[in-house]
Amino acid sequence: MSDTITYTVPGMTCDHCKHAVSSELSGVTGVAGVEVDLDTKLVTVTGEGLVDRALRAAIEEAGYEAA
Repeated sequence: MSDTITYTVPGMTCDHCKHAVSSELSGVTGVAGVEVDLDTKLVTVTGEGLVDRALRAAIEEAGYEAA
């Protein structure tokens, strides 16, 4: 059974933002998929054994803050 965690990332405004966040999150252990919706500013992460702290750190590494 996979885990799903959704974050609001208000700072994302363009495809570059989307790529940066997706790229960082994809490198986190356990992440199987990342969906970014620029209209709603939502980032949905799916995978096994996801760790909130690690996911938030990856979003911050990309230059954004998860609300």
